[in-house]
Amino acid sequence: MKRSMKLAPVAMLGAVALVLTACSSSTTGGTATGPAASGLAGRGPITYVQGKDNSNVVKPLVATWNAAHPKEQVTFKEQTDSADQQHDDLVQNFQAKNPNYDVMSVDVIWTAEFAAKGWLQPLKGKQALDTSAMLPSTVKTATYNKVMYAAPVTTDGGILYYRKDLVPTPPKTWDEMMGMCTIAKAKKIGCYAGQFFKYEGLTVNSAEAVNSAGGTILGTDGKATVTSADAKKGLQNLATAYANGNIPKEAITFKEEEGRLAFENGKLMFLRNWPYVYNLAKTDGSSKVKETFAMAPLPGVTGPGASSLGGHNAAISVYSKNKATAADFLKFLTSTAQQKAFVSQGSLAPILTALYDDPALAAKSPYLPVLKTSLENAVPRPVTPFYPAVSKAVQDNAYGAIKGEVPVDKAMANMQKAIQAAGAQ
Repeated sequence: MKRSMKLAPVAMLGAVALVLTACSSSTTGGTATGPAASGLAGRGPITYVQGKDNSNVVKPLVATWNAAHPKEQVTFKEQTDSADQQHDDLVQNFQAKNPNYDVMSVDVIWTAEFAAKGWLQPLKGKQALDTSAMLPSTVKTATYNKVMYAAPVTTDGGILYYRKDLVPTPPKTWDEMMGMCTIAKAKKIGCYAGQFFKYEGLTVNSAEAVNSAGGTILGTDGKATVTSADAKKGLQNLATAYANGNIPKEAITFKEEEGRLAFENGKLMFLRNWPYVYNLAKTDGSSKVKETFAMAPLPGVTGPGASSLGGHNAAISVYSKNKATAADFLKFLTSTAQQKAFVSQGSLAPILTALYDDPALAAKSPYLPVLKTSLENAVPRPVTPFYPAVSKAVQDNAYGAIKGEVPVDKAMANMQKAIQAAGAQ
């Protein structure tokens, strides 16, 4: 997820990303200044802020840490399960210079934005991490202007969950999957769903549709490219599937959890979601598909599709007063023992290269080979300090196109203009 991992498409993150030129106010000539210069030796209690712990991995890790560090206790502040609300909560507390948000889980797409605004502690000197065992792609998501501002904690790639009792052989292409929807309709269940509610998950799913069809949202020069024929084809695939019922009408309201629950309740034949679903679908007492589901790479045009690169990093706030403790906590999160726990307890994707080819781990977590393929074909979402506005442009226009309220051509033209207005020319 030992053989060498060939993560070429993901490893090109730095090459295809925008050149980010905004400078963080917390560093000058490589020397920490302002809030970033304070609290470096501070030790004591800290607070760890993360989204809803659906897989129940945070509470055990905090308990393990606290048992070994009685004078440096970690308190877990649990946010909602909405990525947008998590982002807004962090922004509000950064703006308030809240010293009690010591370590925060940040989506990989937020690292550049927060670092550019001077809110994240540069991981230099005693705060520096050894990244030699980490997937290069994960390190790049934690780096801004050649400075590391966060610790990669988990990575992520989209996976196709499917009912192996209904479809013994999973589809390799989008068209093949759509052709199988007659089976679902005969069983009076939904065929395919992802995350199509108007939020960050829709940006992810739209980007996957566009990239899997051969299109892009931003070109290598940072300019919007959503009006290309391939980009339009990708979004049209979703719009057509919604119009003909292959994507059930209720799926327009689905975020991650709504889709997971529908799949576990036997109401879907195919579901695009993240690796965390595996353990829950296997162990939830209410799951009706424990023995009847399997996993495959997302389908593309002629083979595996292009998953959006997901995951979360952990960053230290420049306003924390106990940064020495916080830095040790980052090292704990990236340790081999804790990374294995993320896999075995939460079916989360580790950031350590060696774990994807660990036989014992793979035996317990059969999603790892599928996830490895997903990561090999993953494409990052647009890397830009204007990401929130770019994402909103994608969400707003993709939502209307999928629902059939706006023709795809018009939606993509509007998306292009909105992205340009956001600053990504």
